[in-house]
Amino acid sequence: MPLKKSDLYSSLWASCDELRGGMDASQYKDYVLFMLFIKYVSDKYGDSDDFAPPVVIPKGASFRDMVALKGRDDIGDRINTQVIQPLIDANSRLARTDFPDFNDSNKLGDGAQKVEKLGNLIAIFENPALDFSKNRAENDDILGDAYEYLMRHFATESGKSKGQFYTPSEVSRIMAKAIGIGPENSKAATTA
Repeated sequence: MPLKKSDLYSSLWASCDELRGGMDASQYKDYVLFMLFIKYVSDKYGDSDDFAPPVVIPKGASFRDMVALKGRDDIGDRINTQVIQPLIDANSRLARTDFPDFNDSNKLGDGAQKVEKLGNLIAIFENPALDFSKNRAENDDILGDAYEYLMRHFATESGKSKGQFYTPSEVSRIMAKAIGIGPENSKAATTA
């Protein structure tokens, strides 16, 4: 069954609800977009037979590996060191600054609160309706649509237009990298 954008959008907003309280709403997207990114690339390329998939998912660094971390006292540190860092090491287009810190107690809470919050966040993306491996729509920009949806809702919640809502450059870079846009295949244009 193809992915329904309504299922995706409701999961994204549920993720934001899970993160409420410990951080500014403008920071939710960093965590939510990473969850979407890791779920998407794991589903699309984790079991890929392609000789050179656009994103390499190292053994132990997939979304399924994140699911296995639920309930662990050190879940935030393990997401950083066993999922994010191996992804960075295996993909030269990715950098640590592209990803949020899943062990940040100021944003995610301490101890049991962090364990529960991260476990619940992961569980939202375990929804069987969010199976990106079955998405076959050509040129369907799922990540871009998700980003647009989040920006629109964050802007509405803050009383601004989405054009007024600040987009950190880090978010733009990771989105471009995730869909394969980089200096080697893009050309800047200016007007004179």
